Amino acid sequence: MSVTENIKNVRQRLERVCTQAGRNPSEIELIAVSKTVGVAQIAEASACGIKVVGENRVQEAWQKFQTTKVDVKWHMVGHLQSNKVRRVLQFCEMIQSVDSLSLAEEINRQACKLDRRMAVLIQVNCSGEASKFGFAPSEAIDAVERISELDHVTVEGLMTIGAYSKQTSEVRASFRKLRDLREKIEEKAFPGVRMRELSMGMTNDFEIAVEEGSTMLRIGRSIFGERLN
Repeated sequence: MSVTENIKNVRQRLERVCTQAGRNPSEIELIAVSKTVGVAQIAEASACGIKVVGENRVQEAWQKFQTTKVDVKWHMVGHLQSNKVRRVLQFCEMIQSVDSLSLAEEINRQACKLDRRMAVLIQVNCSGEASKFGFAPSEAIDAVERISELDHVTVEGLMTIGAYSKQTSEVRASFRKLRDLREKIEEKAFPGVRMRELSMGMTNDFEIAVEEGSTMLRIGRSIFGERLN
């Protein structure tokens, strides 16, 4: 199917789960993750109303940013190395994958040089899987407090990747853990921390994420098809 048809199908699925969960689809940002995807497909997604494109690889994203002639915002959703932060700040509106204090500090340093504030999400490894990046849930509140003290970084919320499991209950538990963390952080009322966003849910599990309160869905294959690599 085409990108247009795929987006239509994703939105239909989103509307169904929102109806069941008593939520409004307009509360949820559909982020098209374009890893290995060409600029023509990004343009088609934009024409279908996609406003945010998520990227995993900095160099690939930078090349697309320079050549894509459509009005979309760019988010970094993959693991980010500190030596690539300056490039990311030149085109991204948000970094969703802040997974260490050292990375947050480098973002702050580079944002200061560019005289801007960078919106970030704090990545939390809610499933505890060794293959995933992110703060442990037990570390997340302290991390948010420390990052909130940085002058050129604004914490907008949290991000996680759902548990890699065929058991729906395990996937749901990892999303629920992130939602509970957000509530605990909101109670702390750290200055400048907004906690407006919960970025959770991908192609295989986004309906569960919506039921658990997601505000951002990172969808790749269900929009663009199987990746080339």
